[in-house]
Amino acid sequence: MTIMVVDDSRIMRNTVKTVFAGMKIPCTYVEAADGEEALALLEVDSFDLILLDWNMPKLSGIDFLKTVRANPQYKSLPIIMVTSESAKFNVIEALKNGATDYVTKPINPDLFKEKISRLPIFKEAEEQP
Repeated sequence: MTIMVVDDSRIMRNTVKTVFAGMKIPCTYVEAADGEEALALLEVDSFDLILLDWNMPKLSGIDFLKTVRANPQYKSLPIIMVTSESAKFNVIEALKNGATDYVTKPINPDLFKEKISRLPIFKEAEEQP
């Protein structure tokens, strides 16, 4: 399973990976510091999940989300916003634009695990012997 972690903060990228690693599902992580870098990575590799911050330089998370969802090839790619933007209108905007789910920072590991475990790709991974 390959996961792209998109956040302009290296500390937050590491935090997200650490929380995710606690789920004990083998994963490969690819990191991007902004939406432009993430789009470039998406063009050359395939991912099972994208964990996406909202506020980043060059191309924001919401603009990345809109760009990716405009391409039918990525219609079913799970994208979870992991951001400090906690206002209700931000959550609504992200979900309207195709976010699979939404997690606010600071990350609550139990809530994060719960949301991740709902994804079909992780249900399949947990069922593997």
